[in-house]
Amino acid sequence: MSDSPPRLFDRQLLAARRNRAARGFAQAHFLRERAIEDSLLTLSAINRQFDVALELGSGDGRFGRELVMTPAAGKIDLLIESDLSPSLSAQQSGPARLILDEEALPFGDDSLNLVVSTLSLHTVNDLPGVLVQIRRALKPDGLFIGTLFGGETLKELRACLMEAEIEVRGGYGPRIAPFAEGADLIDLLKRTGFQMPVVDSDRVTVSYEHPLRLMADLRAMAESNILHDRPRKGLNRALLQRMTELYFEHFADDEGRITATFEIITLSGWKAHESQQKPLRPGSAKTRLADALGVKEGKL
Repeated sequence: MSDSPPRLFDRQLLAARRNRAARGFAQAHFLRERAIEDSLLTLSAINRQFDVALELGSGDGRFGRELVMTPAAGKIDLLIESDLSPSLSAQQSGPARLILDEEALPFGDDSLNLVVSTLSLHTVNDLPGVLVQIRRALKPDGLFIGTLFGGETLKELRACLMEAEIEVRGGYGPRIAPFAEGADLIDLLKRTGFQMPVVDSDRVTVSYEHPLRLMADLRAMAESNILHDRPRKGLNRALLQRMTELYFEHFADDEGRITATFEIITLSGWKAHESQQKPLRPGSAKTRLADALGVKEGKL
């Protein structure tokens, strides 16, 4: 038996979709803008200097361009921008650029001070394995900050597509990938060796005049279906029409526009270092609980 993780995503197709989306990538950047803002807020609150930083999933280089306009700019000496797509990498303007697959990082152990990932890790096949690679590449006391889509993302579209396909075709095939939950991610950070893990969730509701406009944005963001076991039958006219009817029926606002939910999860963790605070051993407290609460201690 093989111990390799299941192949959930077609990474070659992902690269092709990112290449195709490169020309108009900036036109549908509003979610990346939100994710970048969340990452920069996290970074700005940390009083630390980072000699060498790596960004995974840099896309068109927006993080690097936004970075130089924030207080966090002086905290990074060298930012290496990377992406799976050669076409997107060509749009980056930083001094250090790499074309790489997040699933196979080419860095030695203890070589980076900071790793940032911008909406790219929700499409890797082995997220625990990638997080282990990131931790190994970080120097002791190095920091990881990542943003990825969470479980609430596209819940409306998922429900309408499922119901429509069951009605029209008598069965349903997976068309939207499952996304991780925040509670699972903080446990995953701990299991992959990160210290002081933090996970925050940011829910964004976007309004569209029509579900097809939402689907066009997903294509422009290279976020359309890349599941390895995706249905080979496409979305025909009857299926799209029924999906649209259901979307307006269940998820239209007072102005007759449909809403779509995106959950952006920001997670961070540190590589272990002897200078970091550690929890006290059981029984090592120097102050009794009764004294701290200002009450008399008695026997039960």
